[in-house]
Amino acid sequence: MLDDMDLERERGITIKSHAIQMEYTYEGVKYVLNLIDTPGHVDFSYEVSRSIAACEGALLVVDATQGVQAQTISNLYMAIEHDLEIIPVINKCDMVNAMPEEVEDEIIDLIGCKREDIIRASGRTGQGVDEILKAVVERIPSPEGDENAPLQALIFDSVFNSFRGIIAYFKIVNGSIRSGDRVAFINTGKEYTADEIGVLKMDMSPRKELHCGDVGYIVSGIKTATEVKVGDTITHVDRPCGTAIAGFEEVKPMVFAGLYPIETEDFENLRASLEKLQLNDASLTFQPESSVALGFGFRCGFLGLLHMEIVQERLDREFNMDVITTVPNVSYLVYDKQGGVKEVHNPAGMPDVTLIDHIEEPYIKASIITTANFIGPIMTLCLGKRGELVKQEYVSGNRVELHYNMPLGEIVIDFYDKLKSISKGYASFDYHQDGFRPSKLVKLDILLNGEPVDALSTLTHMDNAVDFGRRMCEKLKDLLPRQQFDIAIQAAIGAKIIARETVKQLRKDVTAKCYGGDVSRKRKLLEKQKKGKKRMKQIGNVEVPQKAFLAVLTLD
Repeated sequence: MLDDMDLERERGITIKSHAIQMEYTYEGVKYVLNLIDTPGHVDFSYEVSRSIAACEGALLVVDATQGVQAQTISNLYMAIEHDLEIIPVINKCDMVNAMPEEVEDEIIDLIGCKREDIIRASGRTGQGVDEILKAVVERIPSPEGDENAPLQALIFDSVFNSFRGIIAYFKIVNGSIRSGDRVAFINTGKEYTADEIGVLKMDMSPRKELHCGDVGYIVSGIKTATEVKVGDTITHVDRPCGTAIAGFEEVKPMVFAGLYPIETEDFENLRASLEKLQLNDASLTFQPESSVALGFGFRCGFLGLLHMEIVQERLDREFNMDVITTVPNVSYLVYDKQGGVKEVHNPAGMPDVTLIDHIEEPYIKASIITTANFIGPIMTLCLGKRGELVKQEYVSGNRVELHYNMPLGEIVIDFYDKLKSISKGYASFDYHQDGFRPSKLVKLDILLNGEPVDALSTLTHMDNAVDFGRRMCEKLKDLLPRQQFDIAIQAAIGAKIIARETVKQLRKDVTAKCYGGDVSRKRKLLEKQKKGKKRMKQIGNVEVPQKAFLAVLTLD
């Protein structure tokens, strides 16, 4: 019901966390339940961390056919750190291939609960739903807070509405708020009038007053996207609270890519669209940059590849923005010979090779949960990506958890897709950052007719460079349209060319009219054509199609 974005329905995944209030009568008493539905994918873990900061308890829903997955474990630990009450639920118990007993064993190993605490349920038949609601009322504590204290409310999400401005969603920790009150946002220091407040049902439903523990929305005609920050505290102007609520940590983007408008004049529209999108997705970060090949655009930080894909898709659907995306990469620390350090997000910002002492790249701790019969291919995949096996342990039965240390740059492009295809969709993958380590990295440039195309240059490991350069050249040879002159595609490290392909020119048969006579007649015509081609090559420039930028993502 709550996945209301077209994208969510098409892909069958949750992208946005969604808050809703419901009334439930239990043993003759009416209870108000504020629920929030969060995504499960590792790329949207920031949505989960924001939701957990605003909650008292969580339902841990495990699929009876799949068992516990890697992202379930990382989200569970996050909830336990925040002292949330956990209610374990096994869903899809009506399926033919469900294995509830084995999954119960896994959950008991994981959180050490009693077997009778675990609720078996099915969304299709409705089995167990009453028990879940009963458990929510009985086990999860009601919000604590002082009704008479100064107002203190936590903003956990916000949306942009083209008629009403920015609408912030909040949870009241202490105090109460009435419509028409003057309120202040502590972090930004701005003051507003609460034109309308209310609670979140399937639609927004206005209320005159909201009390301690309520979750709702506030409309105050805010026009500028930067004035609302997720994690900020709302309080009254005339009776402010002493301290802001300790919000959740700032998000750290993992993957960086350039977004450029196809039409140069759309640059400002793209900025406005990204600001509106950032309201709804606080984990997106961006800053302006320019490129020789693509003009003005933005360097964007994402939490992962699926996140990047979703942002592109939402820009297209919600804001009608056509964008070109450059090759995704990660940020590196470059140490120069004077001992200085610089953070580099894209290969164009790399200092000269002669000035670099060493480069450090980000590493991650990855955990992969899979069945025992896929261990071989998964280990081969991880070793190919320069992974180091830390440990492997059996979770239960024939399910194994593998722990790897891996460079983030290696998993950025196609690791997740490959993992899913070799494990027939069964392996689950989760990771978190684990500092920087020195590495032998080189900048690989792609030259077209001797001119470097900055959008196609990448930072890659020394051992992979030659192979990667060769594959890039072969791929571009297929994608670049033929011109009236030869196009030389070269891969270079510094001044050294490591691979080359040539896109042959389109030629007119100028000797067709010579049917006999001396060979010098043909030679003269061919020489004349050759001169023209040479002149053309000097003034001709090569258009790189959008497909070529995306080709790097699908090299294999």
